[in-house]
Amino acid sequence: MKIGRFLISGKESYGFVKDDKIATKEEIIAKTGIPIPLTIKEFLFDGWYQEVISQNPKLDYSVKLSDVKILAPIPNPPKVICLAFNYVDHAREQNLTPPNDPAIVLIPRTTLNGTNSEIICPNFVKQLDYEIELAIIIAKNCKNVDEKDAMSMIFGYMVFNDVSARDIQAQDKQFGRAKGFDTFAPCGPWITTADEISNPQNLKMTTKVNGVIRQNSNTANMFIKIPSIVSKLSKVMTLEAGDIISTGTPAGVMLNKPDAVFLKDNDRIEMEIENIGKLQNTVKFVA
Repeated sequence: MKIGRFLISGKESYGFVKDDKIATKEEIIAKTGIPIPLTIKEFLFDGWYQEVISQNPKLDYSVKLSDVKILAPIPNPPKVICLAFNYVDHAREQNLTPPNDPAIVLIPRTTLNGTNSEIICPNFVKQLDYEIELAIIIAKNCKNVDEKDAMSMIFGYMVFNDVSARDIQAQDKQFGRAKGFDTFAPCGPWITTADEISNPQNLKMTTKVNGVIRQNSNTANMFIKIPSIVSKLSKVMTLEAGDIISTGTPAGVMLNKPDAVFLKDNDRIEMEIENIGKLQNTVKFVA
């Protein structure tokens, strides 16, 4: 199932996505009689989703995706956790060895942004970069998870662009401010539930800027694999329902390249992960 959050006629809603159409929250209520809650987070993680799916409702999918604004799937996750240098090809292009344990960055939820929205960047940033990543959504609160149980803690997946101000990163010698600007984390376009992805460690992933391929890799190139990521992180912090864990980016970013072409005003970024979805965003520099 693909589950998204939308603005429909100026009002926020959520629903299921199928073949470029939506079965809205209102339609789900009408077809099932289940009084599902106002927010998508309650729907996903408080038992309502399982109740609806158990009924296998026959939905009309009567609203066109083209008629709505697609929002970031989860607006208020407990945590947004990003991994650094977790792809063999990316670490190699930086002359680094991938770390055996997750090197993480916690970013604020105000970075989250939807597809077809602008990435708003202040003019004082001079080296704006992109990072395509597979993000996982945690299904339930968990702590000290064994690797063999880790996949059962995942609700679903989405595309994540871990936008980074490389000049700020170099100045600060750490990642928090460089990745923490509002709108710097486009994600979605919706959540694809885990049962639809038979092998999340073999998904093609591509980034295009103005139609030119910049990243072309596969989630198979992750160094720390998904079960280990969940297990290792859960031994540090309690993972909570709705947490977003973005699992790192492959080769092809502009970081530390002598011929780097950083993002400019009005650049169009397209990111796609096989069977997950496509993000499309435009860069907007502001005073």
